[in-house]
Amino acid sequence: RKASTSITSEPVLVAHWLLKKTHSAQSPRNPEQKIIKRVIALEGDIIKTIGYKKKYVKVPHGHIWVEGDHHGHSFDSNAFGPVSLGLLHARATHILWPPQRWQKLQPMLPPERKPLRREQE
Repeated sequence: RKASTSITSEPVLVAHWLLKKTHSAQSPRNPEQKIIKRVIALEGDIIKTIGYKKKYVKVPHGHIWVEGDHHGHSFDSNAFGPVSLGLLHARATHILWPPQRWQKLQPMLPPERKPLRREQE
């Protein structure tokens, strides 16, 4: 397991990635920066965006849609679009710092952010 930091510099514990949880990825705009975001949609899903250049997006093959928990104040797919799976590194499991925020991260998807349509497999 590795430690990584979010944009707000809170250390978190990360494990190998598993989709639909909170993840650590390289920033699509700055490869030196790691970002921690929630996976909202997988390839083939259609998502209603929040402020992206298109109101609806079908996530392309080999990509995911990620969002931060603070809509409107988060550098996420609503700013840069779908993220290549190749940029995904790990799954965040715990917040480690500051001590009063120590907690296990729960794999939850806000109901209002669920994909509008899932591609059938």
